[in-house]
Amino acid sequence: MEFDDSRLAPALAMLSKPAKRALIQQGICSEKDLAQRRRSEIAKLHGIGPASFPVLEGALKAAGLRFKPE
Repeated sequence: MEFDDSRLAPALAMLSKPAKRALIQQGICSEKDLAQRRRSEIAKLHGIGPASFPVLEGALKAAGLRFKPE
């Protein structure tokens, strides 16, 4: 079965497949969903690595959002 990432916001769709899967499994499909989480919480997800954060932070910044404070 093919992985369906169509629920992800376009800015998050630029991530690797493992990162996309990790976000979808946590119910994070938009920048608004992402902004409700702490950066450290996202970093612990299997599939999210250092290369994911420039994409994630760029998506948040473009939406006028940021990670939840630690």
